[in-house]
Amino acid sequence: MIRDDMRKPTREGVIEAAEKVAAILPPTPLLPMDINGVSCWVKAENLQPIGAFKIRGAWHRLSALSDEEKVRGVVAVSSGNHAQGVAWAARRLGIPAVIVMPENAPQVKLDATRALGAEVVLYKRPGEDRDEVAARIIEERGGTLVHAFGDPWVIEGQGSAGIEITGQLGRQPSRIVACCGGGGLAAGLALACPDSAVVPIEPVGWDMVGQALAAGEIVSAGPDAPETICDALQPTATKLINLDVLQGRADPGVAVTDDEVRAAQRFAFSQLQLVVEPGGAAALAAALAGKVALDEHTVIMLTGGNVDPARFAETISTGC
Repeated sequence: MIRDDMRKPTREGVIEAAEKVAAILPPTPLLPMDINGVSCWVKAENLQPIGAFKIRGAWHRLSALSDEEKVRGVVAVSSGNHAQGVAWAARRLGIPAVIVMPENAPQVKLDATRALGAEVVLYKRPGEDRDEVAARIIEERGGTLVHAFGDPWVIEGQGSAGIEITGQLGRQPSRIVACCGGGGLAAGLALACPDSAVVPIEPVGWDMVGQALAAGEIVSAGPDAPETICDALQPTATKLINLDVLQGRADPGVAVTDDEVRAAQRFAFSQLQLVVEPGGAAALAAALAGKVALDEHTVIMLTGGNVDPARFAETISTGC
């Protein structure tokens, strides 16, 4: 299902990525938690330096560039967390970075990306194809595309979280419940933990990975796709490289509502003292809503904490 000329992500690549990440970043906490009387674990990736797991894939990808590629720079597309991961890695490596971001991305993510030194190019969502915008920039200026999820190095880098979890838990998890946008994290975790069930969780109406797994082919979101507070989980379709890894390794059909996500944000704040953005709380939302099975070796990914302060305060204080 992957083009013949495209490098395929591998478990060996995930292990290499884990070593590279461990050399520059401490492991994020694996915290015990009780949900409806069942003990399980949460992986607090919202505590990464950029507030999200995306730093893993960005570091693995950018650090693998040749010296010539580093001079030409990188171009990425993102609603915010991948943007910050690429910008963080680019600044540390001295690489010019251009990030294509939606005009309606949370201001906190736009500001943070610019603060890390990246150039931000805005596009209209809905209305414009972000991949086409990035392609035009690369044609005009040059540079390497660092895709948010459809890149083998990015997939391997995200999978480094699974290697880290295995070391912390002392075994591979029975299942990993993962927030899912385009499927980069889910695919990486599937490679990292071949003995673990991987459960991608998506917003209702944006379950493009789940629908693709059910259909066995790429499915795109329609123009009538509903609004969701999970801005980080809105790719219009997954990629073949992700579907190829996930087919047979992940079960389709788990989606969460905005109300379930808000409940998860409140739970994380009150029970774990953690600030989690809507997209980063989707996996926890599914667990709290009873939509996935849990046991003592289940790990739930908290993938991001870059939330608008006013909206987060409203969610916590009003319960809506």
